[in-house]
Amino acid sequence: MKVGIMQPYFMPYIGYFQLMKAVDKYVIYNDVNYINRGWVARNNILINERKQLFTIKLQGASQNKHFTEIQILDDFKKLTKTLEINYSKAPFFQPTIELMNKIFSFPEKRLDLFIKNSFEQILAYLKINTELILSSDIKKDNSLKGQDKILDICKILQADTYYNAIGGKELYDKKEFADNGISLCFLKTNESLQYKQFSKMDFIPNLSIIDVLMFNSVEEVNGMLDDYILE
Repeated sequence: MKVGIMQPYFMPYIGYFQLMKAVDKYVIYNDVNYINRGWVARNNILINERKQLFTIKLQGASQNKHFTEIQILDDFKKLTKTLEINYSKAPFFQPTIELMNKIFSFPEKRLDLFIKNSFEQILAYLKINTELILSSDIKKDNSLKGQDKILDICKILQADTYYNAIGGKELYDKKEFADNGISLCFLKTNESLQYKQFSKMDFIPNLSIIDVLMFNSVEEVNGMLDDYILE
């Protein structure tokens, strides 16, 4: 049983979805504090064929609150218009903008639930069957912190392997996981991963999954989701 655990991010980069596809159960870590100045509510897309940041509006966003206590305030009209202007000539614009409109119109505005739905919609579009679980729904020892809490979740879910993004390499100890009967693997997106964007521009990596979907078929996206290295 392979398990991954990450905090919820709105339209993150491809590495997040690589991790999601690689595991059997994916835990959305929603009963922890929101991160100010992080990437939860923002990411990069192409605007005028250049890397530019977009940010969605939130209500009550604070590092003193859990994700469960924060609301989506955005109506997504600006982001929708930005996507229409800048990606209308992308080969998979139509199915992607339809997918985005379906996500943007989700009636539940609690941040973690809104993002969970966005993941469910994207995984369904890509025909990926990973089970998504909210950490708040897991009966665990909430007095634990950091690595100990992750280990507790893994044990509850009967994981024999835990996948984490490469950025967490300094946070977790392989020996500690092994002592608990769990293999710890770090997933790193292959640096050679590229796809064709607009014809007259050099490839710009690490943009939001929105960009990946705009330029690639379901089959091509799935191929890229498998293009990673485990350390």
